[in-house]
Amino acid sequence: MRRIGRDRAHRHEWTSQLKETSEKTQRGIQSVEVAGRILEALARRREPVALSELAGAAGLSTAQAHTYLVSLTKLGLVKRDALTGYYEPGPLSLRLGMMGVEQQPAYRIAAPYATQLAERIGFSVALCVSGPQGPTIVRYERGGSPLHVNLHVGTVMSLRTTATGRVFSAFLDAAELAATMERQGLTPPHVGVDESPFGGYEPEQWQAQLDDTRRRGIARNVDMPSPGISAMSVPVLDADRRLLLALTVIGPSGTMDVGWNGAIARELRELAQRIAQALPDRSLTHAS
Repeated sequence: MRRIGRDRAHRHEWTSQLKETSEKTQRGIQSVEVAGRILEALARRREPVALSELAGAAGLSTAQAHTYLVSLTKLGLVKRDALTGYYEPGPLSLRLGMMGVEQQPAYRIAAPYATQLAERIGFSVALCVSGPQGPTIVRYERGGSPLHVNLHVGTVMSLRTTATGRVFSAFLDAAELAATMERQGLTPPHVGVDESPFGGYEPEQWQAQLDDTRRRGIARNVDMPSPGISAMSVPVLDADRRLLLALTVIGPSGTMDVGWNGAIARELRELAQRIAQALPDRSLTHAS
């Protein structure tokens, strides 16, 4: 009986310790959670943020936010502009974000193809996925032709003014498109309104462009949004027609073939189909 009593006491003690450990684990570290609020507030913005604005968004005083930002900057999670004093995501944040992208089957398949395509055609090639603020470059292969435009990994493409943005506007599902437009400060166009939120495109024109992009399976821009620069972009879709990524070629307007059935368009369409066909079954049947 004494042994049974001792066993019960040991079990009770072990259960109590386990419960206490579990409660401690669930409580977590408050300072880490506060730092997470700062990073989340920073991630919601498309541009560098002032200290006071970042503090307000995270529910902190300026002094508190500054203390956290010093440590986050040392870690590389945040970067501070020396001239403006504004904050933006740091190199470690970008690397962590890329880790998630690089695990996606569509990206792993498309990445080497993008490198080969840039070498073959001599123009720059970008892979873009849907990011927190819109279509985001996650791989950028520079071609032989120089471009006077600042594009790099992490660049967010405008839904309104870029060929890549038009692909996303045409192939994203309605809910995700509406959310992305809101984050870019746009309002979904409605036929019949007097003023278009797209700055030069009436809603009917915008819808016609999206319909044309879906029909052709490709979008193009000539001398837009940067004069002298043209682009063609195609979607990579899964078996359920869900957009996984966009493949975009960018080059000088004077030398890049932007014909709907030209060499660049053919290369892009064939490559998008090849990537889609190489996707594993789970990417063909589940949303990416």
